[in-house]
Amino acid sequence: MTVFRRASCAAVLALAFGMSQPALTKPAQAQESFKVGIVTFLSGQAAESFGVPAWNGGKVLIEALNKGEAPAPYDKPGFGGMTIETVVVDEAGGATKQVQELRNLYQRENVDVVIGYVSSGDCLAVAPAAEELKRLLILYDCGTPRIFEDAKYEYVFRTASHATMDNVALARYMKSQGVKAGTVSAINQDYAWGHDSRNDFLAAMEQFYPGFKAEADLLPKFGAGQYGTEISALVRQGSDVVHSSLWGGDLQAFILQAGPRGLFKRSQVVLSAADHVLPSLGDKMPDGTIIGARGAYGLLAPKSDLNDWFWKIYQEAYDVYPVQAPYRMVQAILGLKVAVEKAMAENGGTKPTKEQIAAALKGSEWQSPAGTIRMALGDGHQAIQQTAIGRTRFDEGRKMVVLDDIQNFKAECVNPPADRKSIEWIKAGFPGAQCD
Repeated sequence: MTVFRRASCAAVLALAFGMSQPALTKPAQAQESFKVGIVTFLSGQAAESFGVPAWNGGKVLIEALNKGEAPAPYDKPGFGGMTIETVVVDEAGGATKQVQELRNLYQRENVDVVIGYVSSGDCLAVAPAAEELKRLLILYDCGTPRIFEDAKYEYVFRTASHATMDNVALARYMKSQGVKAGTVSAINQDYAWGHDSRNDFLAAMEQFYPGFKAEADLLPKFGAGQYGTEISALVRQGSDVVHSSLWGGDLQAFILQAGPRGLFKRSQVVLSAADHVLPSLGDKMPDGTIIGARGAYGLLAPKSDLNDWFWKIYQEAYDVYPVQAPYRMVQAILGLKVAVEKAMAENGGTKPTKEQIAAALKGSEWQSPAGTIRMALGDGHQAIQQTAIGRTRFDEGRKMVVLDDIQNFKAECVNPPADRKSIEWIKAGFPGAQCD
């Protein structure tokens, strides 16, 4: 793992293809490199299903970008001809450690920008630090809405939608599909992500199922791993619906422990961020579970040439299809590429400053394998995007979990408008939502 923490992607590429590093750098007027710090879980319970797949997606994309092999409009090598170099850091260790690691990336490694962070707690901790240092930070994964709803930043961006989209889409889907929901229980992790997800979901349910009864409200600690007590409570309660935003190893453990005890047959389980456990669980994933992927990712992704290309290079490299985390890493890198190249063009073809890149990324729009990404919230610093929800079914012929009854939702249908905080927008009945 130590070897993986400090790795130069460009250097690895050069060795792998038996050439010196400068040979990868085109054109002549842009012999500089662009150095990106990558922070994601490489160890711990969040590594297998989130951190490592995310970086795997980043690696195959950056390799293709540096060789000029990505499809248009991303076919110019690197970032505007500058070779992309990477320094990779493990996100494990907690918020205090991550603030120090962020400072090290800027001040010792001299990276041009940091892309990182799965944990909402880590995002809340590092964003003020990046702003204080006046250095560019792109949050690629974490979901708490509070980043840009409780603060304003000049150098910090998030290139994926926050968790409000996931929970509003789940409630809309349930109503549309005629799911019975007179009583609802919840199990979510006891930190920012779990609390915010639960609050948004229950508020959305009040709009679609007025008068529903909230029952068990369970908040196990992050990384608990054992859920016997919580599962007993949920089975005993027998609510119509059980909501959860558990993810990573926590979600896998919960499903493996709750399935044999009949929870998924007794209640309709709805999971806001579950696509990433489908490849590893296989036939252990209960049929009929309603799931989201925190975006139109993986099996929920829209058909496009860009998505087909990304799916192909990822599957060929790792022998598994891409799920949500690599999609979010890829859309962050593509958004940065668009911003750097726009700023570079406005800077006479030379490497732009961090202020010029921030100005180009603010309020921007680009195409990703998951569809169009628009920096529409947080004064142009927070993305919105379309999403989709579906039901699980293990396909015996294909020996994999597939998704049925997929329903797509426009970004403007499940994300708040720019002038509203998420929870206020939900409680007001989604004013301005565009769902047709």
